[in-house]
Amino acid sequence: MDIHSEIKRQVEEKREDIIKFMREICAIPSMESKIGPVGERIQAEMRKLGYDEVRFDKMGNTVGRIGDGPKVIVFDSHIDTVGVGDSDAWDWDPFEGKIEDGKLYARGACDEKGSTPGMVHGLAIARDLGLLDGYTAYYFGNMEEWCDGIGPNAFVDVDPGVRPDFVVIGEPTKMHVYRGHKGRIELKITTLGRSAHAAVHYIGDNAIYKMASIINLVRELDRRFRFGMGHHPVLGNPSIAVTNAVARTNSLNAVPDQFTIYIDRRLTLNEPHDYVVDLIKGLIPDYLQKEILVEELFYDEPSYTGFQFPVSKYFPAWLQEETHPLVQAGQKTIHDLWGETRPLGTWDFSTNGTYWAGKAGIPSIGFGPGDEIYAHTFMEHVALDDVVNAAAFYASLPKNIAEIYEQSIIHNEE
Repeated sequence: MDIHSEIKRQVEEKREDIIKFMREICAIPSMESKIGPVGERIQAEMRKLGYDEVRFDKMGNTVGRIGDGPKVIVFDSHIDTVGVGDSDAWDWDPFEGKIEDGKLYARGACDEKGSTPGMVHGLAIARDLGLLDGYTAYYFGNMEEWCDGIGPNAFVDVDPGVRPDFVVIGEPTKMHVYRGHKGRIELKITTLGRSAHAAVHYIGDNAIYKMASIINLVRELDRRFRFGMGHHPVLGNPSIAVTNAVARTNSLNAVPDQFTIYIDRRLTLNEPHDYVVDLIKGLIPDYLQKEILVEELFYDEPSYTGFQFPVSKYFPAWLQEETHPLVQAGQKTIHDLWGETRPLGTWDFSTNGTYWAGKAGIPSIGFGPGDEIYAHTFMEHVALDDVVNAAAFYASLPKNIAEIYEQSIIHNEE
């Protein structure tokens, strides 16, 4: 039996089930990390397919397990979405969606519910064909949009407390293997002033005016990044942007005594954590060091289950080598299934890989249907053929990982 032909045959046999499943999970709103209802629908599918364990973890993420072998592989797909924004911008219901030219247009279709049907069905097919022997395989449907990596961090450190050997991230990759992306850190800069009535503003100390030069220096720093400062040959240029501003004032007729800006700083592998923070602090003149404060942000909002897991909003960059066995297994899987060699890629945005590979050092790759440029837009969509075909990749990959790692061990022994 040609195993890859059999995988594709079984995937095609399940085509309508996969598409129906996809449409149903997109139809369930899961904004603001409220993933309980969509998790229940995913769990129902896994129970129908005979998973060994299906449940919510303490945070409220969905966990499905097949097998109990010594090697652990996790298929990671975040099942929360951003909001829909201006509802008038949509020409169709963003949750019910529409199918046009073989594409499903709906909120979450691309980012990132599109990988869930393939992962859930692909793992069941792999089990039925004996391709998960020696593995404990998890499907992990988690919340990610508001804090990259918090779900995986809790998965490893709290519940169920399992450290994977390999991770596959289902963010959109246009059906290519992706191997990393920039990191980021979220900071706030606060200027302290002194309030006064606007009619006699000169006896106060306007916190907004004090920030003006800092904002200009942030903009100048970003310009330098775009001209090559901190450039990485694969991940590209770092960046920095002011993303929000808040003034504290007694009234519209008073000088603000405090002004805060929020910073999104995208990082390459060339930039250690302390260097990044010190670079921002270096924008502040010495005589203002006590009046302008730079602080790292932390995420400590409880999940919808009430579970709290405080983490720093520092998300490291990561990049797997092209020659890494997991990357090679991904490329071999594409070639085995479709007879193609597709270019490797990296994401422009950030994913749970900031924890899996960036913080925990666990080998990780990305593979999923969809193009990230449509994420978070009212034109978000995914090709349904890719949603279905992704199942074949997820079913085939574990066997190729095992074979390539075994060959690597033999080669090293020789």
